[in-house]
Amino acid sequence: MQKQLSSQSAWLRSYYLGRAIFSIAWVAAAVLFSGQPGPAAFLLVIYPAWDAIANLADARVNGGLIANPSQTLNVGVSAITALAVIAAIGHSAYAVLAVFGVWAILAGVLQLYTGARRWRQYGAQWAMILSGAQSALAGGYMISRSIGTVAPTILDIAPYAGFGAFYFLLSAIWLAAMAYRNAHA
Repeated sequence: MQKQLSSQSAWLRSYYLGRAIFSIAWVAAAVLFSGQPGPAAFLLVIYPAWDAIANLADARVNGGLIANPSQTLNVGVSAITALAVIAAIGHSAYAVLAVFGVWAILAGVLQLYTGARRWRQYGAQWAMILSGAQSALAGGYMISRSIGTVAPTILDIAPYAGFGAFYFLLSAIWLAAMAYRNAHA
């Protein structure tokens, strides 16, 4: 049992690190391509699509989709969001930001639930719980900006991805420190 927990903890460290690296790269690309509609549109679609793929992989490694209902729901929500972003891009930047806002709320609540559930087994999930809560709050902010007068851009979403990167990186480091401490205790 201890070996299985250690293996799962190692997976979570790698998973969180991979999510952090993706988000950092996404933010950098968003800044770099913010004035270019084609690449920016691609980035806007790929972000929720990546979230769906990442949640699917994590759920499968951690007992499957049935054992992880919040992640299973997150896979569906993120996949639908990627499609909704494609539709919103053809409508307006305001619509894109609204779609991201709704997604941030839903994904944040689901991440918060997943982090709380995992806390009992792995510990060190406080950063993921905070990230989920902050995601939900950020979603509300994005929705409020989507009905404003200033035209939104991809740079309105970049801080959301940046905070996600921070929390994923913090979780990976925290789990690595816990593993090191447990190995040397």
